[in-house]
Amino acid sequence: MFEIQLGAPITLYSAHNGVAERFSTIEKARHWLRRNWPIADDARQAALEKTDSAMDCMSPVKEARRAFVAAALSAGFVPDRAS
Repeated sequence: MFEIQLGAPITLYSAHNGVAERFSTIEKARHWLRRNWPIADDARQAALEKTDSAMDCMSPVKEARRAFVAAALSAGFVPDRAS
């Protein structure tokens, strides 16, 4: 099985404790959205739909990346400026 790269890695910092997590594949982003996400809101649902669609080669990975970053901001994560 191969992994789908998100492009440049995305580093997110928890607003609560400052712990950083780095995302470089769509699979890791999807796993976090499903298992480790702190809130279930519309932004998270949109990111899940976009990541699933990109994994099925039905939409561009860059759309999944944008949705993932939007969900992260909605959930209170602080992205690294390079992300």
